[in-house]
Amino acid sequence: MMNQEARAGLLTDPISLQLGTENLCRCLVRLLSKDPEWLSAKVKFFLPNMDLGSGDQSPDPTQRVIQQLSKLHTQGQSTWQEFIHCVCMELDIPLDLEVPLLSIWGHGDGFPRQLDIGEESQPDPQLHPGLKQPHQSCGSSPRPKQFKKQEQELAKRYLQLLRTSARQRYADRTPRPGQPLAFPQVYIPPILQWSRASAPFDAQEGAVTGDPKAEDGTDVNIRNLFNTKANRGPRVTVLLGKAGMGKTTLAHWLCQKWADGQLDRFQALFLFEFRQLNVITGFLTLPQLLFDLYLRPEAGPEAVFEYLQENANGTLLIFDGLDEVFHPCPSKETAGPEDPASALTLFSRLCRGTLLPGCWVMATSRPGKLPACLPTEVATVHMWGFDGPRVEEYVSRFFSDQPSQEAALAELRADRRLWSMCALPALCQVACLCLYHLLPGSSPGQSAALLATMTQNYVQMVLTLSPPGFLPAESLLGLGEVALRGLETGKVIFFAGDIPPPVMAFGAALGLMTSCVCMGPGHQETGYAFTHLSLQEFFAALHLMASPQVDKDTLSQHVTLTSRWVQRSKARLGLIDHLPTFLAGLASCACRPFLSLLAQQDEAWVGTKQAAVVQALRKLATRRLTGPKVVELCHCVGETQVPELAGFTAQSLPHQMPFHNFLLTYTDLAALTNILGHRDAPIHLDFEGCPLEPRCPEALAGCGQVENLSFKSRKCGDAFAEALSRCLPTMGSLKKLGLAGSKITAQGVSHLVQALPLCPQLEEISFRDNQLKDWEVLSIVEVLPCLPQLRKLDLSLSNVSVSTLLSLTNVAVTCPTVRMLQVRKADLIFLLSPPTETATELQGDPDLRGNANQRKEAQRRSLALRLQKCQLGVHDVEVLIAQLREGPHLDEVDLSGNQLEDEGCQLMAEAAPQLHIARKLDLSSNGLSLAGACRVLSAVSTYRTLAELHVSLLHKTVVLKFAPEPEEQEVIQKSTRLSDLSQVTQPGSREAQLEPRAAFPGSLTFQMPSEPLPCAPRIRLTHCALQAQHLEHLCKALGGSCCLRHLDLSGNALGDKGVALLAQLLPGLGALQSLNLSENDLSLDAVFSLTQCFSTLPWLVHLDFSSESQRVILRGDGRDRDLSAAGSLPEFQAGAQFLGFGQRRSSRSFCLRECQLEPLSLSRLCETLEKCPGPLEVKLSCKVLSDQSLETLLHHLPRLPELSLLQLTQMELSPRSPLLLADIFSLCPRVQKVDLRSLHHATLHFRSSEEQEGGCCGRFTGCGLSQEHVEPLCWLLSKCEDLSQLDLSANLLGDAGLRCLLECLPQVPISGSLDLSHNGVSQESVLYLVETLPSCPRIREASVNLGSKQSFWVHFSRQEEARKTLRLSECSFGPQHVPRLATGLSQALRLTELTLTQCFLGLEQLTILLGLLKWPAGLLTLRVEEPWVGKAGVLTLLEVCAQASGNVTEISISETQQQLCIQLEFPHQENPEATTLRLAHCDLGAHHSLLARQLMETCARLRQLRLTSSCVSSSALAHLTSGLSHCHHLEELDLSNNQLGEEGTKVLTGALEGKCWLKRLDLSHLPLGGSTLAALTRGLSHMTLLQSLRLSHNQIGDTGAQNLAAVLPGLPELRKIDLSANGIGPAGGARLAECLPLCRHLEELMLGYNALGDPTALGLARGLPRHLRVLHLTSSHLGPEGALSLGQALDGCPHMEEISLAENNLAGGVPHFHLGLPLLRQIDLVSCEIDNQTAKPLTASFVLCPALEEIMLSWNLLGDEAAAELARVLPQMGQLKRMDLEKNRITAYGAWLLAEGLAQGSGIQVIRLWNNPIHPEMVERLQSQEPRLDFAFFDNQPQVPHGT
Repeated sequence: MMNQEARAGLLTDPISLQLGTENLCRCLVRLLSKDPEWLSAKVKFFLPNMDLGSGDQSPDPTQRVIQQLSKLHTQGQSTWQEFIHCVCMELDIPLDLEVPLLSIWGHGDGFPRQLDIGEESQPDPQLHPGLKQPHQSCGSSPRPKQFKKQEQELAKRYLQLLRTSARQRYADRTPRPGQPLAFPQVYIPPILQWSRASAPFDAQEGAVTGDPKAEDGTDVNIRNLFNTKANRGPRVTVLLGKAGMGKTTLAHWLCQKWADGQLDRFQALFLFEFRQLNVITGFLTLPQLLFDLYLRPEAGPEAVFEYLQENANGTLLIFDGLDEVFHPCPSKETAGPEDPASALTLFSRLCRGTLLPGCWVMATSRPGKLPACLPTEVATVHMWGFDGPRVEEYVSRFFSDQPSQEAALAELRADRRLWSMCALPALCQVACLCLYHLLPGSSPGQSAALLATMTQNYVQMVLTLSPPGFLPAESLLGLGEVALRGLETGKVIFFAGDIPPPVMAFGAALGLMTSCVCMGPGHQETGYAFTHLSLQEFFAALHLMASPQVDKDTLSQHVTLTSRWVQRSKARLGLIDHLPTFLAGLASCACRPFLSLLAQQDEAWVGTKQAAVVQALRKLATRRLTGPKVVELCHCVGETQVPELAGFTAQSLPHQMPFHNFLLTYTDLAALTNILGHRDAPIHLDFEGCPLEPRCPEALAGCGQVENLSFKSRKCGDAFAEALSRCLPTMGSLKKLGLAGSKITAQGVSHLVQALPLCPQLEEISFRDNQLKDWEVLSIVEVLPCLPQLRKLDLSLSNVSVSTLLSLTNVAVTCPTVRMLQVRKADLIFLLSPPTETATELQGDPDLRGNANQRKEAQRRSLALRLQKCQLGVHDVEVLIAQLREGPHLDEVDLSGNQLEDEGCQLMAEAAPQLHIARKLDLSSNGLSLAGACRVLSAVSTYRTLAELHVSLLHKTVVLKFAPEPEEQEVIQKSTRLSDLSQVTQPGSREAQLEPRAAFPGSLTFQMPSEPLPCAPRIRLTHCALQAQHLEHLCKALGGSCCLRHLDLSGNALGDKGVALLAQLLPGLGALQSLNLSENDLSLDAVFSLTQCFSTLPWLVHLDFSSESQRVILRGDGRDRDLSAAGSLPEFQAGAQFLGFGQRRSSRSFCLRECQLEPLSLSRLCETLEKCPGPLEVKLSCKVLSDQSLETLLHHLPRLPELSLLQLTQMELSPRSPLLLADIFSLCPRVQKVDLRSLHHATLHFRSSEEQEGGCCGRFTGCGLSQEHVEPLCWLLSKCEDLSQLDLSANLLGDAGLRCLLECLPQVPISGSLDLSHNGVSQESVLYLVETLPSCPRIREASVNLGSKQSFWVHFSRQEEARKTLRLSECSFGPQHVPRLATGLSQALRLTELTLTQCFLGLEQLTILLGLLKWPAGLLTLRVEEPWVGKAGVLTLLEVCAQASGNVTEISISETQQQLCIQLEFPHQENPEATTLRLAHCDLGAHHSLLARQLMETCARLRQLRLTSSCVSSSALAHLTSGLSHCHHLEELDLSNNQLGEEGTKVLTGALEGKCWLKRLDLSHLPLGGSTLAALTRGLSHMTLLQSLRLSHNQIGDTGAQNLAAVLPGLPELRKIDLSANGIGPAGGARLAECLPLCRHLEELMLGYNALGDPTALGLARGLPRHLRVLHLTSSHLGPEGALSLGQALDGCPHMEEISLAENNLAGGVPHFHLGLPLLRQIDLVSCEIDNQTAKPLTASFVLCPALEEIMLSWNLLGDEAAAELARVLPQMGQLKRMDLEKNRITAYGAWLLAEGLAQGSGIQVIRLWNNPIHPEMVERLQSQEPRLDFAFFDNQPQVPHGT
């Protein structure tokens, strides 16, 4: 053994170094001669592209060794050093030889210039491009013909050289079992599957599986890879497979098979790897790519390349690793195809056919983002790896002896997870390698336990390849560092400077790395790469987990998830694929000892890093991830083997998990299934557009968490269906199964049909868009009886024949669970409803066998059959009818779009009664003729259940609708509940929107009679070309109908002649409800014929004719459906009769629109209408109505005694028409109202003969009336005896016209109001109005606004009015107007009130007005509202008041309201005493309060003092109290809403003592407390004349209430007390209840917003004051008991006018009366929880209150039943003005009932219905029918003034 000194001397002595080198060479040659196989393998490793066959055939073994060493030496220093390291590490050499080898040749300074071991072997320049000089670029050039043959010979020699080189390269590549990974032992063809658009002509669609049992593994179908549909242009195939699927192996295997002559269609084959092409940075031409980088011709490269061009279809170029391209391809290429370019650009040109057109190109890639340069028409092949048989075949070939094979297969079969991992060929190889070393000496299952995850397989592989008992930690970490650096920089090939030689030698020794020669034009270099990219990722993960330099944060950053979407993008697919998975696998507890040994750290240190990885995965599990990331997460979580993490991940997955458009393998679904096994809740899996491995579904076997499973992909075929059928029976929770858009055939369907009966829990199955044939469809349908829970079967987009369709209908008829069969073009759907108890079960039960009714109910089911556009003929219908006769009741039969024609339609119509169709029979688009339509009509005319027949030959419509049988209708009536109605009409519901009739059911249990109503059929024969000659035959057919109600003949060709004939035939059709004759080319002659029907047809009530739109409608009584507008209000006749609405006399209506009304036509029309029974409403509409026509019409009005309404709408009248209409009052005394608007709309209302004479009303608005019209208009109106209202607003009177009108007023008998608004008047008209007041003694009130409102109203009385009121607003009076105004006012001696609002009357003008205003005697109240009132100050205003010429008896000032009120008394007296001073919202400072004090001291007889709303401050309180001491005659004191403070309030209450004359005291909103109230009560005891006491909002509490109760009996004149919102509880309330009966004159009691409770109510009920008029107990915590007791006490009270019990819980206890309240005007029961049941007695009580004006029932629980009760009593309540029903549960039906109640002549002004469950469309229709129904949020109606 050489010591250190000898070694150092050897290194330093040059002579010794030279001698040592020669000796080392001889020793090395002798050593390597003993193991020539090892040396050959290493030479191939370091020189992978060099052909070593021809140069190494020397017979002498020593000479062959010398030649091989020379080749290695010529590669350079780095290659030689790495080779020496391999010699020392892998061979068993003596230590004395190892040391000098490493000392001399293992370092850079020991590299010899040449080896002195004999003659050097020079490399053959013709065998490998790496050992030759690059040639110049070769191109095609003209060649003489005499050299043609010679050049062809050169090309043939090159092609032979290509094949020989490939054969030598792949020769002897089957090493012994157990050797390193660099030498694959066996090859099993993987599963290949074509994409949808690229299947070959002569290959079966689907998987190209090969024949794994063929000799030497030859795939007999491999030619299909190069037999695509592309006959011209580029022939490009892209092989897609995940990492480890064997893409590179397949590429080399194709080269080997080509070299062996099996791919004989190709003369030349070139294989390039993109990871080597990435190294080339320069540009290349195609000849350089082929000859410089692959194999150079011996001679004539130009001739060879030209031959390749001419025979391009025989050339195959394989590019491996397209996903590893570094440099993106430019989007637009400007250079020519022959110009030099990058390797990827050359690849793109080859694919697109611009280079070597016609050649074959194959590329391999991982699925993901492919380069954009790839053409879209490429053929795509998916590589799926191994299935079960392939795994077994691989294991059998890997292990040579039979026992080892059986043991290995037993281990794999026993571990499902390991078996699923072996689907990946690379992982299968690793597992076999590990088992090869683990199986000897291990018990069954022990070896597989060590290979639980993919990561543990790799760990075990490293341990297996490492020396026994020793783990080379340093070398492993070195490899890991190199691997991680490469992944981060995108490098997979490493050179001498990238990796230390010892590390390289270690990787080569263990077979973990391989070498290659990377070349470019003019250079070459040996590179090294990991044998597989996954192996590089594994070592990178080892470095991250075991290196001390990597902290936890850096480690966590590498735990990421990436999406692998299948799409085209310019982005390059990253190298990192499995790194997060390996990190997760290394985080497993099973890997902790290995990592501890590798990192040379304790397990706690390793556990910290593992925990960081687990925590990072946990964070990822909480995010909302896409499908690819979910799959990757499942892989990672499964690798960790942490159950808690798996459970957390499983629970974090969403309920609906979509997987769209990315590739999925068996191992992916196995990882997902593994995670789902930890989930409790069900999950829905949806796979759409995903390329799926055919055996993917097998991974889901036993997964009980999947509830919905759906696959939609054209790549799913029979193999996929077979795999799916194997796993379905094991999925016990599966309810919905979908397999859509696949390529399954009869073979796949047969497998599924066998599996489906084993899944009885399935509820929905979809085989949509599978192009199933007849046999497949029938096979699937046959399993329906075996699936008791099935609800839907979707077989849409299948190809079925008519015979098969009839077989399907037979299945639908006979299968007891089928509820609907729908076949329509592409649709083929079964809907099923699993019965709760089948008829078979009942028949088998002896206890139920005898009960026929129970069996009938069990067998009852309803079937809907929709066979649309199925090419059914007459014979098919006969078969169908025979099937349906034996079947169940039919809900619907739809045969539209077939070929039935007349005979088939007639057969179906005749058979309909026997088929028991409940809803609809649709025979549309079946070629029906007019004769056939008549036969159908004759067949159905006697149907009892026919609801509607609609035939339209133009629109090809033939639809029969049916009503329930009478027995079923009775059952429906009995089961209908009002709650169902409320649910049906919820706003926004589908029923409320699509079926208007559903919102108004014809029968309700609370209003309809018990017997079923007869069916009222509707016959619609529209657009059938019916003419007059068809009518007799038609009416004969219709005459058989016993109860025809609606007939629609619109859209035909009857004409006037046909309508005249029909008018004669109509009496024979019975009592119709409607007749539609629209669009029949009718004129006015037809109208005259139909008008005569008013006297011949008792049912006819409404006739509507529109000339232009040809709309002709005849309707029956009341509220029938408007035939022209879909969805308008339906019939409610029965309900109306029940409510008592049917007894009123129905008004007939005649409507004529869009017609030319000439005088002659109008005369004829009126003569016809004279015979019409009434009442009659006539509505006329035309474009222009001449004066002559209008005169003719008005002349005939007296001859129409039954006329009640005449409307002239949408027509143009002349300016003379107002005068003509004004004269009607004298011509026809029955005219009650004339309403003319804008010369376009005129309405005349007539009194009936029974009505007494009353006042008339005339409205002529917007008619352009000017001064010239005033005198004749007034002369005509003077003939009217009593004109209650005259409206001349919005005309053009102006000042002159208004003056003329005012002059004529005395001769016009107006007794009501005169409206002159919007007539363009000025201040001149206002002044003239003031001057006119003395000459018009009947004027009681006038109001003028010249601002934005432009209002001008004058109100009259029938007698002379003693008091007049004048209100002037925004009149903009100037100084010149004031004297004239004062003069006019001085002459109006009866004027008592004058209001001037914002008339621009300044302080100076007001002073002048007050001074000039003089009367002989009387009182005048003057109110001035101007902005300056709030700014002038109290003192200034008082000084102005002092300038008045009369005596100021009352002054009221409000600064916030900007109002000054003065009461003047005439004539003027000296030293008057003011009796009233009111100051509101005025800030009395010290000076003003002193003034108020002086005023009070001066006015000793002051009777009223109002200082409200913060007028009195604390500083002014002293002056106020001092002044009050002088007011001994004070009768009213109002100090409410002042913030005086507690001390100030005490001072004030003290000042009230001694005010014995006080009658009204208001101290509301003051801080009255207990002590303050005590002082007040002392003062109250002396106020024996007090009538009104208001102390609300003071929080006096029970104590204050008890103090008040002690003094109230001592106030004998008390009439009103208000103690609202005072915090009074039951104790104080009870005390008040005891004392209030002693207040004998009490009229108003307000105790609301106190928590009084029922005890107070009971106390009040025992002794209510006899004269009580108003009782307010709002929000007083009353219950049913207290409310009932109050109701009993109030019943019969003769003076009660107003009751408020709002906001109390009165459910079941609403007060109701038996005697009634004769003077009750208002009752407030808002928010009292009143429901339908409680409302019945309450509504009956309303009738006993004849003076009731306002009812408030909002925010309760009232529904349609309560609305019906209210509607019943509305006609009986003559004084009712307003009803509030907001926020209740009233539906559209209830609102309609209320409208019916209003129609009975009720005087109510508004019913509020906001926020009730009524659809907006119904709101519009109801409001158009009855405008008094108010649905708005804001109240659009004015409040009802009390007493009106």
